[in-house]
Amino acid sequence: MTAVGSSLSAHHVNVERSGRRIIEAFDLCAAAGHVTAFAGPNGAGKSTALKALAGLLPYSGSIRIGARELRRLPLRERARTLAYVPQQSLLQGGITTRDVVSQGRYSHQASWSVWRGSLHGAVERAMLATQVMGLAARRWDELSGGEQRRVLLARALATEAPVVLLDEPTASLDVAHALRFLELLRQLAGAGQTIVVVLHDLQQVRRYADRAVLLDRGHIVASGTSAEVIAPERIRQVYGVELEENAALGYRLLASDSSERPL
Repeated sequence: MTAVGSSLSAHHVNVERSGRRIIEAFDLCAAAGHVTAFAGPNGAGKSTALKALAGLLPYSGSIRIGARELRRLPLRERARTLAYVPQQSLLQGGITTRDVVSQGRYSHQASWSVWRGSLHGAVERAMLATQVMGLAARRWDELSGGEQRRVLLARALATEAPVVLLDEPTASLDVAHALRFLELLRQLAGAGQTIVVVLHDLQQVRRYADRAVLLDRGHIVASGTSAEVIAPERIRQVYGVELEENAALGYRLLASDSSERPL
């Protein structure tokens, strides 16, 4: 994958919907080469904050990719710079996996016809990285929920955007698939991309994120390293539960498993 280091930052961002402020005074500094995770209970504003960072919701304040203000980037350039993986897709049946992933090259092409016929190397690399090459000819509506997640990630990677935003990408994935997905995010960060991801599982935040932002009712409660943020006093304050260290079951991929099974 081609990755050009580019940070994503936000300063005093506010988001209002239906006359109600959903996100208030949101600040962020997500560095290239790092995984930054948003955590918090249902309704905390995680997905709303992520959509604002993707430029999908109107906002006040400042959001920058590198030194450039997001709202001032032309749409085509924005699409080449920032990729977004939603919780759910509005894609309909009839389109093949390869065509879905090829959509990631749309902003790089001069015309629809060129994009439709594109077999750009980035598409192939993205499909190999997410291990969906075997699904290339399958229709979107024939895929399982987990397979669709992987295809959406492949579409995002095909953009070769330096910044990738993901909204609960491990939801509906079984344990092994979730671990492979998160390991891939770590690899992408290691290659220099900026990864910002919404996660519900606090263990996943602790294990896979370099930094974390804990949200509650639209406000940032804590921001820092994942170990600093996912801490007993913070979890008690936000979730109203006690954090029991080493109390949950833990999992890891088998040493020989990384390339023998699909993601």
